Amino acid sequence: MLQRWRSGRYDIITTSRDYGLILLGAVLQAIGIVVFQAPAELAAGGVSGLAVIANHLIPAIPIGAVVLVLNIPLLALGIRSLGGWRFFVRTVVTVILYSVSMLILAAIGAQSLTHDIVLNTLFGAIIGGAGSGLVFRAKGTTGGTDILTLVLSKWKGIPLSQGYLITDALVILAAGLIFGWEKALYALIALYVSGLVAETIAEGVGINRAVTVITTEADRIAAEVSTHMGRGVTRWAANGAYTGLERHILYIVVSRAEISILNSIITDIDPHAFVVVGQVHEVYGEGFKQFERR
Repeated sequence: MLQRWRSGRYDIITTSRDYGLILLGAVLQAIGIVVFQAPAELAAGGVSGLAVIANHLIPAIPIGAVVLVLNIPLLALGIRSLGGWRFFVRTVVTVILYSVSMLILAAIGAQSLTHDIVLNTLFGAIIGGAGSGLVFRAKGTTGGTDILTLVLSKWKGIPLSQGYLITDALVILAAGLIFGWEKALYALIALYVSGLVAETIAEGVGINRAVTVITTEADRIAAEVSTHMGRGVTRWAANGAYTGLERHILYIVVSRAEISILNSIITDIDPHAFVVVGQVHEVYGEGFKQFERR
């Protein structure tokens, strides 16, 4: 009974936190569009970019209203592609909060802080990207082309990266025809920067390193790593395809700051070891993050 109560309480806390992040993320995205990108005529891809173009052609139509209207058929189309009802509901909430936030900002007369297109490009991308990252961190999506890309991937087998490239390229092409190609280039920069910021916020800055070591000194390296670094080591036996000699493979995950220490240990013990270092964005387990019970 106590365990069930604690589990229910934990779910309430985490769900409340997630929806708080969605609210903050939606507001930040709205500020990025209304205060920075729209006044500078920057249509940096997606449904928001289409809304900026529509508002330019027909100023009486609010950007927030266009975003909401365009998302309705996309949400209906993607209801089976959004990873279950929980994910779908959070996407619907995000779209509504995002649209309403833009309508409120327009209603209170929010205006651009600068006429410098470079500043509008960068700050619009950074603030909007941060908002998107918070929504992704809360296990939601911002709707729009996110949904369309998922649908294309599921129905037509188009990779997600290509789907985003197609949908955003079409919007920026339209922006170039309407606003001019110089502003379309700035919009392309904004799209790239916002993607980087969103990824950083969603995944965190604590990118770790996964290290694969092929060595004849597996025992010594594993002992040093365990003793002096306090990190776990996974080991399995292997044979070189060319030499036929027995080797051992070690798999070690460390933080970015620890990679130089690990390299030093490997070099001192087996300077002929074959080492592969890769980036990993999510690590769960002892010494790293723990799984959240949902």
